[in-house]
Amino acid sequence: MTTPPPQPFPAITLNAREKQLKTLLLDAARFIDDQAPAAGGREKPLVLRWAGGWVRDKLLGVSSHDIDTAINALTGEAFVDALRDYCDVPAHRARHGLLPADIGRLHTVPRNPDKSKHLATSTIKLCGLDVDFVNLRRETYAEDSRNPAVEFGTAEEDALRRDATVNALFYNLHTGQVEDFTGGLADLRARVLRTPMEPLQTFLDDPLRVLRLVRFSSRLGFRIDEAAERVMADARVLEILKIKISRERIGLELDKMLKGEHPVEALRLIDRLGLYHSVFTDPNRPDMPKPDTTLWKTAYECLAMLEACKIPGAIYDLLVTSEEARHYAWSLATLTPWEQLPDDPPLKSGKAAMPLPTQAAREGFKAPNKLSDIVTGAHCHRAAILEFREMACARAEALNERGRVGMTIRDWDARGGHWRLQVLFALLVDVADCVGTSKLERVRQAVLAEWYHLLVRLVELDVMDAPSVKRLVDGKLLSQELGVKPGKWMGAALDVALEWQLRNPGVTDPAGAVDEVKRRRDELGIP
Repeated sequence: MTTPPPQPFPAITLNAREKQLKTLLLDAARFIDDQAPAAGGREKPLVLRWAGGWVRDKLLGVSSHDIDTAINALTGEAFVDALRDYCDVPAHRARHGLLPADIGRLHTVPRNPDKSKHLATSTIKLCGLDVDFVNLRRETYAEDSRNPAVEFGTAEEDALRRDATVNALFYNLHTGQVEDFTGGLADLRARVLRTPMEPLQTFLDDPLRVLRLVRFSSRLGFRIDEAAERVMADARVLEILKIKISRERIGLELDKMLKGEHPVEALRLIDRLGLYHSVFTDPNRPDMPKPDTTLWKTAYECLAMLEACKIPGAIYDLLVTSEEARHYAWSLATLTPWEQLPDDPPLKSGKAAMPLPTQAAREGFKAPNKLSDIVTGAHCHRAAILEFREMACARAEALNERGRVGMTIRDWDARGGHWRLQVLFALLVDVADCVGTSKLERVRQAVLAEWYHLLVRLVELDVMDAPSVKRLVDGKLLSQELGVKPGKWMGAALDVALEWQLRNPGVTDPAGAVDEVKRRRDELGIP
């Protein structure tokens, strides 16, 4: 039986904004070419191509708002400068129906060869789309250097230096045709990620391509070519990834993975390929320990299972309440292996050292301060959170004290933020510790049942939103009612008033809270 030939992809159809942008860029290119003789000349006319992800996504029927524009004979920055000159002419703006908001500010990311960022990229908002401009290039590596010589190149040379064949496709603005120099269309049909050139050399040239393939595999549901997968965890590649690639670039790739629809697929690949210790570490600390990642799978698979449960009032629904919280939840899941290690000794000043999971987040993928604070809070409060879980299981009377419980939750939230996510972190670590290498689903369900029992009790106490409860008593009122000036006693006194308020939900008169402070005046050291 004869195998039918593969069906061609449909021609790329541009939407209204893309058509507007295409016409604008082509007219600007002609304008720039016309100016070239006066500027000293340029042998080649400009050829513009949309490259990479936009082409791939259009062929897959996925909308994209980011467009990479590859230029044959100008740098991205030079082209954008000339483009802005073109758009400064009122007749040109009118011809293309450009409004003031259609042309944004230019931002150029400089090259940084020491961190495998080999070419400056110029970005500007045009016609409602985020457009990057960069020249076609070829990269030549000397035997004694990992920093390439970067020169203007052809479209084929540019395609060969990209991370995957499906990302090496071009859409020629002048011909309206897709250009495939590396077999990307066939790989797109086969749903496979393959490097245009020899995989090991591709990853040694720029190890960030390892994480990019992980991201695209998890996002697109494509498998990674066996030849590429075999060398993604090569010791040489991982060492360069660890010490050479800027942690900001690693953090950007990780962010895109964890904010995607299938973060668990990315973590499965990172785990299976042995990439963990090159990503989640402090590369500048020679003695940074390496946690055992054997049980990590139990934690991130648990989060995936919880997220998949769409029942209102389920564990995930109670603990993850926004898209931002979802991103933080998956970020926390990456750090659970660090909880098995003892803390670093105190600093010479006597101050506690930064927790190891926080170090791995801050220095490993440049976690922002807000996420780093959550990680620190989750680590520091884990024992107290576990104690709450045990109290719930034992039906301890102390967990019926709404004031105490509410104040504890407020403290967790004040010392880290997102207290619900701190509880989630403790839960994931607990599942990994208790279930371990056991594959018995009933073991995991038994552990989760204990945590659910705690959350149900907190809901019954109506303390889930305790951190946002507005105080009935402020410092000014308290000082007036007590007839004394504010002092060191004020903070503790305000907490006493707030705890009374939590014990008496629904009360709007502050008198009872003030009386409670007066009753404990001596204990609080109020003059």
